Amino acid sequence: MEEKISLPINIADIMKYMPHRYPFLLIDRVLDVTPCKNVQVLKNVTINEHFFAGHFQDHPVMPGVLIIEAMAQAAGVLSVLSHGLKQDNELYFFAAINKAKFKRQVIPGDAMILDVTMLKVIRGVGIYSAIATVDKNIVAVAEITVAKRSFK
Repeated sequence: MEEKISLPINIADIMKYMPHRYPFLLIDRVLDVTPCKNVQVLKNVTINEHFFAGHFQDHPVMPGVLIIEAMAQAAGVLSVLSHGLKQDNELYFFAAINKAKFKRQVIPGDAMILDVTMLKVIRGVGIYSAIATVDKNIVAVAEITVAKRSFK
C-alpha cells in the first residue's frame, strides 16, 4: 500500500478493517505503522471488560488467551494496512500460535502496547512476531500466523 497512513488510527477506522465487534474487538488504537513491516497498537484495559466478571472476581486478570487474540488482531490490522482492504468475501483468520510465553499479569488500568512485526507472507499466510508490554515491561510474547481466506 503506497498511500500515506494518517496516525493514530482510531477505533472507528479499525472497525473498517476488522470484522470484530464488542465484546471481542480487543484493540483500541493504532499508534504507529509501517506497512509490510510493523505496527504498534494500544489496548486500554478497563474494569468494564466483560471477562473480568469471572476472571477473577476478587483479583481481575486479563486472560492470556485474550492477550494472544489482541496480538492476532493487531497482526490482522497490519495485514490489511499492508495489502489493501479486504474484499467482502475475504477474512483474515488467526491460523496458528507458536512460542507463546507470559511474563506478567495484565490488570484493569493497564495500557497494553502490542508491537507486531511481519516476518514473512507467503500466498496470503503471514507470520508475525508479537510483543505485548505494559509500562515498557514485557507481559507476553508470541509468534502469530494469520491467513487470508475467501468464503462464499
